[in-house]
Amino acid sequence: MGMPYRYQYETSPRKVKPEYTRKPKKYPKKSSMTRKKVKIEKNVKKEFVKKAKIIFLVLFVFSIVFAISYRNSLINEAYSKTEGLKSNLEKIERENEQIEVSIDNSLNLANIEQSAKELLGMTKLTSKQTIYITLPKQDYIESDSNKANEKKKRTFLDFLKDIF
Repeated sequence: MGMPYRYQYETSPRKVKPEYTRKPKKYPKKSSMTRKKVKIEKNVKKEFVKKAKIIFLVLFVFSIVFAISYRNSLINEAYSKTEGLKSNLEKIERENEQIEVSIDNSLNLANIEQSAKELLGMTKLTSKQTIYITLPKQDYIESDSNKANEKKKRTFLDFLKDIF
């Protein structure tokens, strides 16, 4: 018969052996030449990656240096423009001062009289050229107070008469 039934003290179930066994996969054996080739290829790839990193780093540093130098050249160009504009401003201010002095000199009464004599051939009046006019002794000027009084004296009916 089979196994006698006995009381089992542990709580874990018994392990059942599998009916099959797993066979390991067999890979074809590589020759020593292919192993060397694989190692060489890996070394070549590592060297290529190292060189690529170095080249990338050099290009990155070069681009940063180029950006800094370009920025400095723009700053220098702007500075030279401002210096040129400042020098032009100084020239214009000097010219304005000279023009102001010449205008002040030309507005002098003695200069005006001299230029009138030389350029236009004018002379001063003599007593024979002066003509005196007698005017009647009436006041031709109306004061503002008279006008205000006239406006106050006008009534609403006078205003309507003027309109119609």
